[in-house]
Amino acid sequence: MRIPIRLLSVLLLSIICLSVGAKGKRLASYEKYIQKYSDLAVQHQKKYRIPASITLAQGLLESGAGQSVLAKRSNNHFGIKCHSDWRGGRVYHDDDLKGECFRKYRHVEDSYEDHSRFLAERSRYASLFRLDIRNYKGWAKGLQKCGYATDRAYANKLIKVIEDYELYRFDSGKKSRKKSSKKQKLPVYDYQVYRTDGLLYVYAKENDSFEQIARSLGFKTKHLIKYNEVPEDFPLEKGDIVYLEKKKKKADKPHYEHVVQVGESMHSISQMYGIQVKSLYKMNKKDEDYVPEEGDVLKLR
Repeated sequence: MRIPIRLLSVLLLSIICLSVGAKGKRLASYEKYIQKYSDLAVQHQKKYRIPASITLAQGLLESGAGQSVLAKRSNNHFGIKCHSDWRGGRVYHDDDLKGECFRKYRHVEDSYEDHSRFLAERSRYASLFRLDIRNYKGWAKGLQKCGYATDRAYANKLIKVIEDYELYRFDSGKKSRKKSSKKQKLPVYDYQVYRTDGLLYVYAKENDSFEQIARSLGFKTKHLIKYNEVPEDFPLEKGDIVYLEKKKKKADKPHYEHVVQVGESMHSISQMYGIQVKSLYKMNKKDEDYVPEEGDVLKLR
């Protein structure tokens, strides 16, 4: 059902509640790792066109934020195995099989360099380099599809880490999150407002932002951010749903269950059905560290 913009103010008079979505716990070890290696990840993004968010997320997961046995013994932060073309140092570690051969590096920086070249020089990952540098979800799904890891939840784990720690902020190539002192002048766009199951929303446009949508529709940016349960600088993709009011505690009928697909997170599923993230966790008796795996069935009401 489409709603003319001129009726929007009338429909939104009753909207007074704001909510903040559930986020994963922030680990000090992860924060320290990000602070230490984010500049290096940005350098490799500029050199190899691999999103810095992806590089950092893989490093965090594969090395346990630099604390895994493999990382400490061999400076291997990306779990790269020897393969037939490897001529460098070697260590042996139990993984899918017992005593598998992994690459050993003198320095962590060498591991980052080898990881970037590993992706850039292998044809099976070529399709990823045609994606927008800010499309971390596409990269995460592509890495799993191309066989980087055997974990069926690998893409979803990468996405969760990127979103929990806001690693997407590094994909712009900037080292800090400081805003310019000059106020950016944004154009006013025309958005078609929809209403489904009693919720008002719009679809994001190309290169859109919450600030842009808020300005165009007469909202405060902080309100849209809270309605959609995201951090201030959360990136939007064309076609993303942006709610103009607080989401519900459960989905409307006939949406009873959802089967998880590759590349989905609890937040993206909550947006799909207009459910508050904390309610989705609660209905399914999951804690905030849960990562949905392909094939999992989640309750929606």
